[in-house]
Amino acid sequence: MELLPLEPLPTSAAAPPTPLERLHLPPALSGAAGSNRAPATATRIAATNDLAAVTAWLARYADTPATVSAYRREVERLLLWAVLQLGKPLSSLTHEDLLVYERFLADPQPAARWVLSGSKKLARSHPDWRPFAGPLSPASVRHAMVILNALFARLTEAGYLAGNPLALARRRRAPTRPRITRYLSHDLWNAVKATIEAMPAATERERLHAARCRWLLTVLYLGGLRAAEVTGTAMGAFFCRRDAQGVERWWLEVTGKGNKTRLVPATDELIAELARYRRAHGLPPTPHPGETRPLLLPVIGRETGRDKALSRGALHLILKEVFGMAAARLRARGPEWEGQAAVLASASAHWLRHTAGSHMTDQKVDLRFVRDNFGHASIATTSGYLHSEEDARHAATQERHRIGWAQKS
Repeated sequence: MELLPLEPLPTSAAAPPTPLERLHLPPALSGAAGSNRAPATATRIAATNDLAAVTAWLARYADTPATVSAYRREVERLLLWAVLQLGKPLSSLTHEDLLVYERFLADPQPAARWVLSGSKKLARSHPDWRPFAGPLSPASVRHAMVILNALFARLTEAGYLAGNPLALARRRRAPTRPRITRYLSHDLWNAVKATIEAMPAATERERLHAARCRWLLTVLYLGGLRAAEVTGTAMGAFFCRRDAQGVERWWLEVTGKGNKTRLVPATDELIAELARYRRAHGLPPTPHPGETRPLLLPVIGRETGRDKALSRGALHLILKEVFGMAAARLRARGPEWEGQAAVLASASAHWLRHTAGSHMTDQKVDLRFVRDNFGHASIATTSGYLHSEEDARHAATQERHRIGWAQKS
């Protein structure tokens, strides 16, 4: 079915988008009288307008900052599009409106109003801030609509909305999960390691930066951690315990998606790299229990004694620098390496998680152990009693999943 074009923009659409936390809507666009509002007697939340309702929904995820960030981004985009582009409050949107919005996500126009100019990420308070960095991929569009469906379903359940306008969406059969493609082959991974080992270390700052890059790649690869798990974990999360045979085994306790905690095997190699990194900062080789220092230590401002955790944005910038240098080294080999270099240049933190998982399965690590290492399933309440199974997982990970830095000290 061909969708009708959008109506001419209302006068208010001339204004640039405003971030959710600074948004002030006139009564006609506030949703206080939205056409899809449920009777006041039916509501079970205190919200009387759309902004308050959305804020209440986001507050449910306050203990998982990464989820709040992702959910806020999608609801913010929809609300701004509704009031600026369509001239309607969020609580008046129809199923047909959302079909148009789904198409808009794939090509947010006019770009000058919706899309960030340039590649530099701007603060939300910056006057040139925009809600989009560019068009969304089909997968990202689907993900956005899933989040919005959860929003509408929750507000309907809470009695704020009369119905979920996305509930009418045609249900598609779940596609077969595609094989992971965003990962680095063994050759490309070796190119990244060689790049880090060749990083300059003539000055104190260069030395600490090279040490941080090596440690970051190590913990992402050997631990299979997500970016948010690296930035949100302290060094005191490492701990040691003896197995039934008296062998000391190190573990890293990580809190991941959904606020779920899991134990990641800290292999001898990972602990050796931890000690190497800590010695570079003049620290004892192993952290003490409850140590609050972040996994990634600052390079600038360390003389102040304050070890502030890096943001996810800063972590991604470090990785982009490493992947960019590795890509440049490949391009220097000749034009036939351009394709491989382009793959490296597009890599991100999550690629390393996929790379770790792919390489572990290449080495025949039991899929159940990979699942538990990566937190793809929650840890059962009784897992504290399954020491023999956990020790087998640790042993298999240590034996078959290695990073193999050329420089040992």
